[in-house]
Amino acid sequence: MTIILRLFAWGLAAAIAFATLGPASQRPHLKLGQNGEHALAFVLLGLAFGLAHTRNRSFTATLVIAFTGLIEILQLWAPGRHARMTDFVVDALAASLGLLVAAVLDWKLRRTQRSLP
Repeated sequence: MTIILRLFAWGLAAAIAFATLGPASQRPHLKLGQNGEHALAFVLLGLAFGLAHTRNRSFTATLVIAFTGLIEILQLWAPGRHARMTDFVVDALAASLGLLVAAVLDWKLRRTQRSLP
């Protein structure tokens, strides 16, 4: 199960990178507005990485937040894209929320498993 979660997490990171750095016409558009789309993508990314990599949560969080910053910086060289500090803040906060939800779910699951006979 862990390998599937890890493949999903890294696949999601690749999809976000493509959607962020690729042609705008190829990006999926939801009716959430730009910040809503960013938040949804990065909450899912944080959740996926948080569930896939549970051994060292601080390293996982650093990796995910660094990825959000890198994606934003790389937009400086992507034609038609704009790097914005507000986008980074939304992305990083959303990813942090996803990581937090994953940590709580993992904690509850482990607690439930310990209490079972």
